[in-house]
Amino acid sequence: MADELPPAMNEETGSGFDVQPPQRESAGSAAPSPQPDFPSTGSLPDPCSGAPVAPLHKARDAVPTFASSQSHQRQAFAAIDLGTNNCRLLIARPQGDNFVVIDAFSRVVRLGEGLAQTGRLSDAAMERTLGALHICADKLRRRNVHLARSVATEACRRAENGPSFIDRVKEETGIALDIISAEEEARLAVMGCHILLEQGEGPAVIFDIGGGSTELVLIENRPGHPPRICDWQSVPWGVVSLTESCAAEIDCPDARAARYGQMRQLVRDSFADFAERISTVRGQTCPGRELRLLGTSGTVTTLASLHLQLPQYDRSAVDGLLVQTAAMRTICEDLSVMTPAQRRAQPSIGRERSDLVVAGCAILETIIDLWPADRLGIADRGIREGILRSLMAAEGAAERSRSSLRTLRREARR
Repeated sequence: MADELPPAMNEETGSGFDVQPPQRESAGSAAPSPQPDFPSTGSLPDPCSGAPVAPLHKARDAVPTFASSQSHQRQAFAAIDLGTNNCRLLIARPQGDNFVVIDAFSRVVRLGEGLAQTGRLSDAAMERTLGALHICADKLRRRNVHLARSVATEACRRAENGPSFIDRVKEETGIALDIISAEEEARLAVMGCHILLEQGEGPAVIFDIGGGSTELVLIENRPGHPPRICDWQSVPWGVVSLTESCAAEIDCPDARAARYGQMRQLVRDSFADFAERISTVRGQTCPGRELRLLGTSGTVTTLASLHLQLPQYDRSAVDGLLVQTAAMRTICEDLSVMTPAQRRAQPSIGRERSDLVVAGCAILETIIDLWPADRLGIADRGIREGILRSLMAAEGAAERSRSSLRTLRREARR
C-alpha cells in the first residue's frame, strides 16, 4: 500500500498558454523530428475531426484551417500515442475543413506494468509494445504517410530505461518516438477534443485519465477561437499506476471498500493544489454560466457505454455524448463494490479492463468532487487527434507560404 507519492512520481503544474500547434513536423512515414519547443503564444485553428458525433451533443462549427490545394488533400498524416496502457495509431487525410480517418490501430500493451514497483519498463512489457509498434510501422509504410508524429507519455517519462527503450524502438521499427512533457500531453489532449465541450459560457475543465497519469486543464472561452489554457495539473495517478500502488484486490466487501477509499484519498491529495487554485473560478457560476466538464479516456468511454447499456462498444454512440454526472457517479460506486468476475461480465469492460476500471472510477469521482458540473461530456478522441490537427495545420500553413512564394517569383519574372 502506498501512503505517499513514490519519489519518481512528481506532480507537474502550470498556467497561461494557448492551444497552438508546434512548428512543422518532419516529413516521412515513421521518423518525425525531435519534439519542438512548447509554444507560449498563438492559437490553433479549429477543424473538427470528421468523426461522427452522437446526436445528444453536437460539436461546434469548425473554423477552416487546412490548405485547399489538391496535393495537400491527398496526403496522409499519422499520429502514434504510446501510453502507459495502450498503443494507438491514427492515419487520416484532410478533407475540406475536416479530416477523414483511413486507418487506425489500438492495442493494450501495458507498457507501464510493474513500473510503480521497479521504476523500470519490464522486458515483457517492452516486447508487447514492440510487437504493436511493428504493426504501426507496417501501416505507416503501406499508407505512404506524408507526415507523422509519434509520442510517448508517462511510462517512458518515469522509467529509468525509458530513453534506451525509445532508442530500441527507432532501431527495430524505424519509429522515432518523442517523450513529451506533461504540459505537451495536456495541450495535445485539449487540442484533440475541445470541440466536444458542452456549449455555454461557464468555466470549463477538460481532463484525460491515462494509464500512468491524469491531466486536468482549466480553459477559458474565446468566441470564434480555440480555448486558452488558464491552468493545468498533471498528477501521477492513472489507471495502471494507481492500481499497482495500492494493495492487491481481496475478495472481501470491506477490503474492496477500503481499497477504493485509499485510491480516492491518494488522488484527492494529488489534486489538492489544483483544487485550491481553481476554487475562485469554480465559485463564479450563475444561471447561464454553469460549470462544464469534458473527459477523454478509456475510463469515461467505458462508463458511458455502460450508461447506454450497449451490448458492445460503439464509438459513434459514445463520442460526443453528454451524461449526468450523478449517473456516472452511480456507475462508479456500483463497479467499486463488484467482484473481479462481476466486472469482467459487464459489457465494454471484459478481462483487459476489469482490474483497472476501479482506479479509473476513483479518479473520475474525485474529479467530479473538485469540479461539480451537472453534466459530463464524453470524448473518444484526444492526443492522436490533437497531433493530426497540429500536423495538418502546420502543413497547410507551409503550403500557403510556398504558394505565395511561387506567386511572388512569377510576378518578379514579368
